[in-house]
Amino acid sequence: MRNAPVLYLLAGKIGAGKSTLAGKLARRPGTFLFSEDVLLAELYPGEVKDLGDYIRASIRLKHALKDHIVGLLKAGFSVVLDFPANTPESRRWGKELFEAADVAHELHYLDIPNTICKSRLRARNAKGEHPFQTSDAVFDKISSYFIPPMPEEGFTVIRHVK
Repeated sequence: MRNAPVLYLLAGKIGAGKSTLAGKLARRPGTFLFSEDVLLAELYPGEVKDLGDYIRASIRLKHALKDHIVGLLKAGFSVVLDFPANTPESRRWGKELFEAADVAHELHYLDIPNTICKSRLRARNAKGEHPFQTSDAVFDKISSYFIPPMPEEGFTVIRHVK
């Protein structure tokens, strides 16, 4: 038996543990997982080489998935979005989805120090199992755009600290 549908969103820097948490949340009955990294790697193999490529591909992916995700939520399924909700603009997409479907949401904010994120990132790179390799320099550049969720954005935030 499923619970009422929920849209799960994730905010946190690279290596914070978003994908790990997304996998745990997705194990709940009646829950679908959409992983941006996996989808981008499958749809655009070898094409996402820099931040500009990522932004273009991510926008296209979000546009393509919007109606499907809203449909799943309206049909009573929960959805975990393993997409970084790391800026007010990126979080607006998630808000559009749960408002269009008229369902509950949770924004999980992984508030993890940069040192831990970089350590995890280096370990992930060494394993070679992740679709994208990220250097410390790229981590620093992307992290410079990170804006934690603010109360005025209107999200139900669940903060995870380490």
